[in-house]
Amino acid sequence: MRNNLSDLAAYAVIAQERSFTLAAQRLGVSQSALSHSMRGLEKRLGIELLARTSRSVSPTAAGESLLKDLAPALEQIQHALNYVQKQTIRTAGRVRLVAPRPALSTVLLSKLVRFSADYPEVVLDVTTSNDKIDIVADGFDAGVQIGEYVQRDMIAVRVSDDLRLAVFGSPSYFRTHPLPKTPRELNDHTCLAFRFSTGVYRWEFEKGTRSLTVNPTGPLIIDDSELVVEAALKGMGIGTALEISVTDLVAQGQLIQVLKEWCPSFPGYYLYYPSRRNKPAALAALIRALRLPG
Repeated sequence: MRNNLSDLAAYAVIAQERSFTLAAQRLGVSQSALSHSMRGLEKRLGIELLARTSRSVSPTAAGESLLKDLAPALEQIQHALNYVQKQTIRTAGRVRLVAPRPALSTVLLSKLVRFSADYPEVVLDVTTSNDKIDIVADGFDAGVQIGEYVQRDMIAVRVSDDLRLAVFGSPSYFRTHPLPKTPRELNDHTCLAFRFSTGVYRWEFEKGTRSLTVNPTGPLIIDDSELVVEAALKGMGIGTALEISVTDLVAQGQLIQVLKEWCPSFPGYYLYYPSRRNKPAALAALIRALRLPG
């Protein structure tokens, strides 16, 4: 197939120029090489495409029939190649991005709004997922995830400051339950669990050299951290989420944050993608727009 495509493209030029000499000049190859490739093509097809004399070259009836369908097909292929090549120059086209919902709502959305205003010819096709995603296998151009979850063979660009987990409950819940002073005391509380596709998230705590893990138990297991916050606001129990997503609710007194000294900060969100080479202009622009300064 590869040889046929190359030889068919050469045949189209010869048929259009009706000259091996002119076709060779246009293609930048020798006449002998061109003649050899045409003989090979005709042998593989089992039919003569070009009538040759010492003075002229012209397509046979079979050659004319082939050229009728071949010329528009080659033009369409060239058009497709030109379109792909323009993506490395022109900031346009579709960028497929996958990111956790909390990352979009707390860190990325305002930057994406500005990006869309700056690059109106780019379509941002965004999927939300809290799971670890193989962006190559799943057809994404880039992903956003907490740094420790990014695969080592990816190029990673930091897009947020450090993050921290928050543990919280509503004032109505804590009116009937004591404030926990250590993670172990969470075993005596109603906890709102968050689920990845791989299983329920185990709450991890650290203070100095001490570390503890708690398996949350309670009436609700859910795969959306924003709904965990909503359930906590309604007094269902104690939940966890990124501190940045509940800061205002804590400041307003709608939630009470506990165990802060057991929740150290960790590296935040990173944009990741598979290669540094030959990035589409739209993806390169998105990387610049989301990259954390400094």
